[in-house]
Amino acid sequence: MKRVVVGLSGGVDSSVAAYLLQQQGYEVIGLFMKNWHDDSVTISNECPWLEDSNDALLVAEKLGIPFQTVDLSEQYQEKIVDYMFSEYEKGRTPNPDVLCNREIKFDVFMKIALSLGADYVATGHYCRKGEIEVNGVKTYQLLAGVDNNKDQSYFLCQLSQGQLAKALFPIGELTKPEVREIAAEMELVTAEKKDSQGLCFIGKVRLPEFLQQKLQPKEGTIIQIDKNDPVYSNEIQNELSLEEELLFASRKLPYTPKMGKVMGKHQGAHYFTVGQRKGLNVGGTTDPLFVIATDVDTNTIYTGLSSSHPGLFKSALFIDKSEVHWIREDLTLVNGETMDVMARIRYRQPLQKAVLHQFENGMYISFEEPQSAITEGQFAAWYHNDELIGSGVIS
Repeated sequence: MKRVVVGLSGGVDSSVAAYLLQQQGYEVIGLFMKNWHDDSVTISNECPWLEDSNDALLVAEKLGIPFQTVDLSEQYQEKIVDYMFSEYEKGRTPNPDVLCNREIKFDVFMKIALSLGADYVATGHYCRKGEIEVNGVKTYQLLAGVDNNKDQSYFLCQLSQGQLAKALFPIGELTKPEVREIAAEMELVTAEKKDSQGLCFIGKVRLPEFLQQKLQPKEGTIIQIDKNDPVYSNEIQNELSLEEELLFASRKLPYTPKMGKVMGKHQGAHYFTVGQRKGLNVGGTTDPLFVIATDVDTNTIYTGLSSSHPGLFKSALFIDKSEVHWIREDLTLVNGETMDVMARIRYRQPLQKAVLHQFENGMYISFEEPQSAITEGQFAAWYHNDELIGSGVIS
């Protein structure tokens, strides 16, 4: 009998995942990860992890499976929180959920599970695992979940073949309503529970306040750049190679405070991210202002009027060589190769037609349609049909 450790989070998805595995004849163990201790930054007085671990325990009791809690807060602090602070300090916007899966759930947690004699680790992610043979080698595929509204393959875009080999995603074939229905039929305490929001495991955290613990506020100016500014005229004087064209299309625009007008003050450029419109507290504009760039060196935020401002759009992005990750290692591009893919630059974004261009120092992704708010530090993921084949950090 194969043994599976399920990461029971106290939510409905992992509860139903555990139940389905039991139905499939696995020996199931429930493990709750505690990853956060500092209650000073959660928004409300409720202690989310306590409530969640309690719900996870009740589900385990209902299913009659062994249950224990593991405290991974030290590793979480080091691998996720410290990394997030250092990224924000550099003016990048990290994705803690993607990292959490790569560094915690399918690494630290997986090692604990395997030490308990588990054959697999299962989670309540809406995605599927495929298995094919490539040149005689067993190869695992990460496939989108059947529920288009809930597909979470993006969050697993950094997993490796080794991690996928040991992973199970029992609810990937189901839709969210079907999952809730099963939970209700089984009278699981989590059946009606709302989906969790906020940082993976930290509970309901207000990001600016969370960041303020480490990153000191410092006042700077908010500059508005006109949509007709010459910086947006894309006239290139001379003939460029493909690589130079892609470099040009993905470059950071050379904004300076003199180029626009001062709209107000902010408390720190590192609290803001490209595409953001809330929290600027600037009134009296005809359209909403959007952040089009931040400069942490000069502590300046550049903004533009309306969601169609040219400063929000780019037709290409770059991923440094060291940050390019292939789940399907057999499809890895070598210098000079290209590949047609569908790509997304954030969770929930509909897939976009794109081309990968591999060069010596890294990879460019060029999009058929210019993309809004391509954000440094976030992950771009690329697909063939419903298979996620690779990803990388936008530089």
